[in-house]
Amino acid sequence: MKLLIVEDNLDLLENMTTYLKREGHICETAKDYRQGFDKIMSHSYEVVLIDIMIPHGNGLELLRELKSVRPQTGTIIISAKNSLDDKVNGLELGADDYLTKPFQLPELQARIKAVTRRNQHEGNQTIDVHEISIHTNTREVEINGETVDLTPKEYDLLLYFASNKNFVLSKQTIAEHLWGDYVDHLDNLDFVYQHIKNLRKKLVAAGAKDYIESVYSIGYKFKV
Repeated sequence: MKLLIVEDNLDLLENMTTYLKREGHICETAKDYRQGFDKIMSHSYEVVLIDIMIPHGNGLELLRELKSVRPQTGTIIISAKNSLDDKVNGLELGADDYLTKPFQLPELQARIKAVTRRNQHEGNQTIDVHEISIHTNTREVEINGETVDLTPKEYDLLLYFASNKNFVLSKQTIAEHLWGDYVDHLDNLDFVYQHIKNLRKKLVAAGAKDYIESVYSIGYKFKV
């Protein structure tokens, strides 16, 4: 899962990032309003964690901007202020949850998982695409009832395709979703093709239709 953490407390930011990466997430960070704004305008995320008190602006205003361009993004407001007004304002602006500092990192992980299930998959723990069943709670994939052995990246790629059916996704978008800021240091995106090739081969071999369609000079589409 790809997350953005907007937090100016560097110790907390490092602790959150380390823990969430260990839980299998891809984490990007922003230390102030300007960095956060640039990130949400340039990239998409499953969940954005926003501290209310950040330099050069206000977290609630950043939330407003995020919801204006990507209303389906899951959002959790994080603040040291246990203020009812802040909580109400954040929820009215579209935040999915509100977490007051200090908090335990396992609780944060649980909140993220709950928001993701509720927002992206409408509470369902299984996404069905004809003969393909994706179980988001166990990260397992079945085709016609038989389990398919996918690597973590292949699973994430299939889930990303299934969540964006019939939309053209560029190689850059796919790479950023699966690998985050790391792709900025790479010379090319050939590895995206290789992962898609391996995923397609496994799905077809297990009895699925070949839904992954190449779109010349742009990227790929999961055509259903």
